Amino acid sequence: MRHASALRQLGGTQQKLLRKLLLSPQGATVEELCRAIGITHNAVRQHLTALMAQGLVARGESIPSGGRPRACFVLRPAGRELFPRNYALIAGGVLEYLYAHEGTQAVQAMLAEMGAKLGRDASERIAAATGPDEVTRLLAEQLDTLGYEAQVVEVEGHAEVEAWNCVFHSLAKTHPDVCRFDLAFMSAATGRPVQRTQCMLHGAPACRFHVADAQAKTRDV
Repeated sequence: MRHASALRQLGGTQQKLLRKLLLSPQGATVEELCRAIGITHNAVRQHLTALMAQGLVARGESIPSGGRPRACFVLRPAGRELFPRNYALIAGGVLEYLYAHEGTQAVQAMLAEMGAKLGRDASERIAAATGPDEVTRLLAEQLDTLGYEAQVVEVEGHAEVEAWNCVFHSLAKTHPDVCRFDLAFMSAATGRPVQRTQCMLHGAPACRFHVADAQAKTRDV
C-alpha cells in the first residue's frame, strides 16, 4: 500500500494531473487536462503514460464527440490513496464522545477487544511458527501489511518488532489509550504476551515490541 507521502515524491505536474482526476470522478480527456494544467497535449500524454505505468491512472470509457470518440482517463484506487485523509480528527471526535458517554474503562475495553478480534483473524498466519524469532518475523509482516512500516531488529541478543510508522501516532498524542489496540492485536495474533520496550510517544524514533515466550509474564513500558 502506498502512503500519502508518496504524492510529494511525484513531480508538480503529475500531482496536478492526479488532483484534477480526483475532482473528476467520471474521468477527464486529454483536452480537459491540457486546459486545467496549462501544458501541451504531448506533455499530458507523456505524464499519463508514466502514471498509468505506476498503476495510478487508467483509461476509462471513451466519450462520444460527434466524430472520433475522445479518450478519457480516470484515477485508480491506488492514485486516490495517495491523497491524505484526516482520519485522526474524526477518530479523536469519536473517542471523545465515547469517553463522555461510556467512560474511560469502557473505551479502554472496547479498544482492547477490537485489537484482539483483528489479532485473532491474523493468528492463523502466525500459528505455524516454530520459534519466537519466527513469531516475531511473521508479526512484523502482519504489522507492515497494516501500514506500520515494521521490521525485525536485534536488541541485546533477541529479536524485536520495530514499527516507525504507527498508524495511530497523531491520535495517540491526545488519546494514548489507542495503544491498547496495538498491544491487544499483537498478543492475540501471536498467542503470546507482548511488551512495548520503547514508544514514539516517549520520544523514541520508533515503537518497539518484544514477543515473550508463551508462558511468560511481561510488563509494558
